[in-house]
Amino acid sequence: MKFRSATIFSVAAVTAMLAAVQPALAAKWETVATANGDKVEIDRARIAQQAGGRATAWTRLARDGIYIDEYGMRYTAVEAFNRYDCGKGSFTTLKRVWRRDGQLVREEPIAQPAELPAEAGSNDARMLAEACRLPPGTVVAGEGKPGVMHADMRSAGDGAKAKTTPVADGAPGDRPRFIELPKIDKSQVEDPHKSPGAKMAEPAKDASPAKDTKATKAAKETKPRAPDIREVAKAAAAAAAQEPAPVANRQELERQYATSGPRKVVRKKAAPAPKPEPKPAEPEAIIEHRHIHWSYEGEGAPANWSKLDPKYSTCASGKRQSPIDIREGIKVDLESIQFDYKWSQFRIIDNGHTVQVNVGEGSTITVMGRTYQLVQFHFHRPSEERVRGKTYDMVAHLVHKDYDGHLAVVAVLMEKGGTEHPLIQTLWNNMPLEVGQDLAPSTAIDLNRILPEERSYYTYMGSLTTPPCTEDVLWMVFKKPIIVTDQQVAIFSKLYRNNARPVQPANDRLVKETR
Repeated sequence: MKFRSATIFSVAAVTAMLAAVQPALAAKWETVATANGDKVEIDRARIAQQAGGRATAWTRLARDGIYIDEYGMRYTAVEAFNRYDCGKGSFTTLKRVWRRDGQLVREEPIAQPAELPAEAGSNDARMLAEACRLPPGTVVAGEGKPGVMHADMRSAGDGAKAKTTPVADGAPGDRPRFIELPKIDKSQVEDPHKSPGAKMAEPAKDASPAKDTKATKAAKETKPRAPDIREVAKAAAAAAAQEPAPVANRQELERQYATSGPRKVVRKKAAPAPKPEPKPAEPEAIIEHRHIHWSYEGEGAPANWSKLDPKYSTCASGKRQSPIDIREGIKVDLESIQFDYKWSQFRIIDNGHTVQVNVGEGSTITVMGRTYQLVQFHFHRPSEERVRGKTYDMVAHLVHKDYDGHLAVVAVLMEKGGTEHPLIQTLWNNMPLEVGQDLAPSTAIDLNRILPEERSYYTYMGSLTTPPCTEDVLWMVFKKPIIVTDQQVAIFSKLYRNNARPVQPANDRLVKETR
């Protein structure tokens, strides 16, 4: 490969380029920990040491079975490209890749990478220790044991030349490579006990440098030295050697592990701080309803959702809430929703609020320049939407999500008539017997059967109709309902007589409809 002569590549740049072409490298996964059938692994072939006591590595969480996330995405492994700070004991996840039986399902560069502590005894600490440990086959100058590329600056004076250490190329007969590390002015080394970025005060210059006073001798003896990467690696290995905390289930494991999805940041325990001022009392309404779960009647009814949990505050304060009474739509030539629904296996669950159907991957809609994947659909009785004041017997909400996290819901109104709906009957035939029971029938369903033949629709921006009432949801409500029988509506009514949120203020929102 030829490069322009003016182009200079640093070690860190070359390392980053190698990491960027990771799919071309043969992975060498090695299990570091196991829990509840999950394997926490690191790829030995793609661990890269970097300057400044850092390293990068690919790690993954894998199992023989299938993972299913809350949106119905199925995968067998999730990989993460992590940057480790060996000295600070922290890591930053830069990219995640979901795979199913080795095939790519989804990849996600992290838009705002966060540096997180690798808690002692956790799987993150184990991974950090593996990424930062001395790789086999390398030799540290002056020592006869495996080491890392190292320059010992502790005994080098101002005029001394930095020592370099050969790093084995791995190919017989190749010349060893040397990387010349710059000399370090010890007076400029940051104090490791000070906050990052705080520079040491520059020592005053003495007109007679040959004469050392007691004060200058003491200052020399206490000068900080540059961190030794061998000591860093030993400290990381010692942290990882601690027994990990018990893992109650796979979800807890994913919260601890770097390759999991969005995770809660766990701060390191600090020294006891002064007793804080008493926190102001929470509003009486929130305290009153603290232990009440949201529902559709009683103290957990929609009017109280915002009082049950501070996370539900949008249910009361939001200005684009759903559902609404669709009245003042403007008639335009709306683009057709492009449905690419397929036959799918499904899981059906009574979650305590509705009957929900989780579907397999591959069924999508494309509208307004975005493609969304269908992840689940569920039912409400009566319909939550009203059209010019009219309420329908039921509604099915088809929930879609794109790779950027945007939500789109297609509402299919349901009206009683004389014909049994075959897809609805298949679902009712497989309805769980208990709340919380999750069934996976052997039969498959044609998802196109839940759509009306006439597909003109209303559209507006709204929210989820259940807590936490998240906004910025694209809503598309079909004008024409599908027909179900009295008996099919009655079957759902035995479980949920009324699980519809009342209509919310439109607040002058723009509603468009197919003309």
